Amino acid sequence: MGKLTVLALRAVLVGLLAGSVFVQAVMVPLLAADMGDFDRRTPVVVILLLGLVTAQVVLVCVWRLVTMVRRGTVFSHGAFRYVHIVIGAMTAAALLVFTLGVVLAPGEDVAPGIVLLIGGVGLAVLGVALIVLVLRMLLAQAVARDVEAARMRAELAEVI
Repeated sequence: MGKLTVLALRAVLVGLLAGSVFVQAVMVPLLAADMGDFDRRTPVVVILLLGLVTAQVVLVCVWRLVTMVRRGTVFSHGAFRYVHIVIGAMTAAALLVFTLGVVLAPGEDVAPGIVLLIGGVGLAVLGVALIVLVLRMLLAQAVARDVEAARMRAELAEVI
C-alpha cells in the first residue's frame, strides 16, 4: 500500500472518527431532546450511543491494521486481534440495529416499513461482519504461507 493511499485512508478515518464523536456529543442529545415524551426515548438513545461506540471501535482497529500494513507486519498473528475485534464490533452493531427495530416495532409511532428497513440494515451490517470473517480466513492462509516460506528460506540458508 502506497504512502498516498495510507495517508488518504487515515484522513478518511480521522474524519469519520471526528464526525462520530460530534454526533455522539451533540446530535444524539439534541435528538433525545426532540423526542420529548416519546415513551421509548431512553432505549433508542442508548442503542444509538452504543452503535456509535461500535463504529468507533472499528475505526480504531482499521487504523491499527493500516499501521501494520505500512510497517509490513500485517501478515502476522498480531493482526488477528484487531480483526477479531472488528468482527465482534460489527456483530454487536448488527444486534443493536435489530434491537432498535424491536424497540420501535410496537405501536403506531413508527411505520412498519421503517421497521422493515431497519431490519434490512441490520442484515447488511451482519453481512459485513461475515465478509470480514471471510477476509480473516484469507489472512490466516497468508500468515501460514508466510511462516512456511520463512521456514523454507531458513532450511535453504542452512543447506547453502
